[in-house]
Amino acid sequence: ALMALRENFLPPTTTVETPDEVCTFDLVREPREAQVRRVLSNSFGFGGANATLILEEFDEGRSFSGASLSKNKPVRVSGWGAVSPAGWNLSALSAAIANSGADLGDVEVFSREGCPWPVATRRVPRPVEKLPFLRDPRLRRSSPVARFCVGAALEAIGEERAVEIREGRLRLGVIFCLVNGCVNYSSRFYGEVLADPSLASPIVFPETVYNAPASHLSAVLGSHGINYTLVGDSAQFLGGLEIAARWLAEDRCDGVVVVGGEEFDWLSAEAVQMFAPGTVFSEGAGALYLDLSDSSESITLHQLVGPELYTHRLNKKKAAREVANALTQQGQVADLTLLTRASGQPKSDAAENEAWQDFTVEQIAIGKILGEGIGASVAWQCALAAERLSGGESAVIVSAIGENEQAGGAVFRRKISSNPEN
Repeated sequence: ALMALRENFLPPTTTVETPDEVCTFDLVREPREAQVRRVLSNSFGFGGANATLILEEFDEGRSFSGASLSKNKPVRVSGWGAVSPAGWNLSALSAAIANSGADLGDVEVFSREGCPWPVATRRVPRPVEKLPFLRDPRLRRSSPVARFCVGAALEAIGEERAVEIREGRLRLGVIFCLVNGCVNYSSRFYGEVLADPSLASPIVFPETVYNAPASHLSAVLGSHGINYTLVGDSAQFLGGLEIAARWLAEDRCDGVVVVGGEEFDWLSAEAVQMFAPGTVFSEGAGALYLDLSDSSESITLHQLVGPELYTHRLNKKKAAREVANALTQQGQVADLTLLTRASGQPKSDAAENEAWQDFTVEQIAIGKILGEGIGASVAWQCALAAERLSGGESAVIVSAIGENEQAGGAVFRRKISSNPEN
């Protein structure tokens, strides 16, 4: 409506003479009963963003479901990237996991006035070499999580595809999965508002919204394709993979980059400590680039279960067991590696540890090495799964038992040609 008024598509004053057929009565004085299964609410923010919330009836009795993945053209993982306490690329993350974090250095301890306990953290180090994308004007004032996410995404996309995107020859879909979002700038902006509203910086405000990192990535690449930001717990990354598979099946884009990230802030770190004292809070991002494959050899998203919400009937422990059962029901698990997000805290890890206690092959708990990455943790797991498959492993399971919202899992496989001539 604002664009229409600004461009004179409509007169400044508009009178609607034809009432909406859906609402031809007084909702207050003449209410009518209706069977409502779904409700949509739209909110336009004063910062230029808008959000749509859809609420629908949830069937607690439904069975655990898996995403519908194409068998004819499997979803291929064509690229992966990561930014972590180990460094600004996936190879650094892989090396840290391989040597159990021996090169990560000491855990930092953060404390502030008014907090009864210190917070242990692993931060992303400064880049050893200059990274060209960090000099992009769009990232000059961006939040740490935006820089982490863009770094991981660009590594996953690769230079060749980035050129094709900028030239308009490749339709890119973007999906960011966040938990806390740009909490550093949010804290700074609202701190300025509380201290003196007249001095609160309007430059900072756009960096506080959840979709800022995704917007920066599209701007850096010159991409005009579909762009989503999903907010949930750490398992939300699997929801991003599910949506990406759907976009590819519907030919809405040629490839999709799915990104998950987290940045350190005392507010988030102290909140984790309240529920899991002693947890090492970490930051960074992970990303996968997905497309459809008909090639004989590739890394594929073989199976995707959930994520399913925790409910009164399906609590966290039950959901974790359902995930483990669904991912291993096909048998042939002897050749698998299991990646979990367990961080070494008995209370927070209990559901995941119990669900996989009978899984006897190699298990890697990345949280024990890197720390609790929250929004980055499952993204790290998936990127590491792709890296291990590229190194020769045949299959990797990713267990994504979210903190307080949902649980899911995925199986990634290395597809090898069955034709001896290939």
